[in-house]
Amino acid sequence: MHYEVAKPSDAWEIVHLLATVFSESEPPAVAMGLSIRDMEQLLRLFAPGALAEGLTVVARDSDTGKLAGVLLTDDFAAPPALDLKQISAKFRPIFSMLESLDQQYHRGKTISAGECLHLFMLGVDGEFAGRGIAQGLVKACLENGIRRGYRMAVTEATGIVSQRVFRKQGFVDRFSVSYRGFKHEGKFVFNSIQGHESAILMDKSLL
Repeated sequence: MHYEVAKPSDAWEIVHLLATVFSESEPPAVAMGLSIRDMEQLLRLFAPGALAEGLTVVARDSDTGKLAGVLLTDDFAAPPALDLKQISAKFRPIFSMLESLDQQYHRGKTISAGECLHLFMLGVDGEFAGRGIAQGLVKACLENGIRRGYRMAVTEATGIVSQRVFRKQGFVDRFSVSYRGFKHEGKFVFNSIQGHESAILMDKSLL
């Protein structure tokens, strides 16, 4: 498996892979009924700005060149601009939950651009599952961030598999939101989620 920093020309492959993986298996996305098309709408808006930052990494099969996995990454202090009017309203509870985690993390801190990596979306093609690619993506992403001068890395891990991956790479749990207890506009929108207890904001020092 070959790991490298993603190029703008990788955008379509990245959008398709992440849209497929997240719509099929990411707990909040499944709970909200997000389709591949819904995910693609979001990713077409978000991915170009993120890729331009040179922080996203991809894994490709060394023999075929096929895209096997992606870790879409941006700068935690300066995320790409996103117009929520251009995407499905089904995303609003998810973003509200993630924002609540981020606000807790930001409290009492001053985080400047160039300091903190935001490991946003991690996905591996099902064809390549069980080969340690998620671990390899996180490792390659952190190494790239260190080369770029980043001092911290943050992620909001929404499922038990990704949480396990990040913990193995030295990430520490900081804040969590219970799926069963989370309300959006007075509704328990994530109470259909089974086998995953919470979304967890995790971080790791890169120094």
